Amino acid sequence: MTTDLIMHGSAGTRVAAELRDAILAGTYPPGTRIRQEDVAGRHGASRVPAREALRLLESEGLVKVVANTGAWVTSLNLAECEEIYQIRERLEPLLLRLNVPLLTPEQIDGLDALAHEMERSDDVETFLRLDREFHLSCYTEAATTMLHDTVLRLWNRTQPYRRAYTTVFRSAGDRSAHHEHHLIVSALRRGDADEAERVLASHIRRTRLELARHPEIFDAPAPQPTRADAR
Repeated sequence: MTTDLIMHGSAGTRVAAELRDAILAGTYPPGTRIRQEDVAGRHGASRVPAREALRLLESEGLVKVVANTGAWVTSLNLAECEEIYQIRERLEPLLLRLNVPLLTPEQIDGLDALAHEMERSDDVETFLRLDREFHLSCYTEAATTMLHDTVLRLWNRTQPYRRAYTTVFRSAGDRSAHHEHHLIVSALRRGDADEAERVLASHIRRTRLELARHPEIFDAPAPQPTRADAR
């Protein structure tokens, strides 16, 4: 029994990682239904690991599981997204502050390289991947009880809307995000936690305000169930 539990746990973690990557990459848009049996079939697992994977992703804010019904990729309306961004404006700079004295010169060099790579890229998905890596890499060193996990959950819930925002700001030729990334790196090099906090709060606030200017992003209809979903 113990061996079976370990095997199921390992399989559930693997399935969750693969499904997480697919959701963050936009393969499953907000509101998409994800059926447990489909997850098991696609990922070569039984229904127990598939169920565990969906529960794990629910704890991360990526899906919503409804008992005896199924799971759906988390979707937000404009008011919900604004609230999450306002929470991020206050919590995320604090998490960055806690990490400022702990980041090594080599880690900061890595962040600088990511900032330059983002600036050179013309691809939205590449930017999103590097941007996520940049910001989350700033938060790896400070030991927190719940702050880091809370910030990660908020990031996950807003990922699809960051994709929409990124498409808008790139099409408009807006370079401000790149400028702010470089300002954050400079503040980290100086060990200036106040400046790093200030720039990051402004960085998050600007995204929130820009999303509010494009309510159509939140009006997209949820995907309709397929015949398989309706069973």
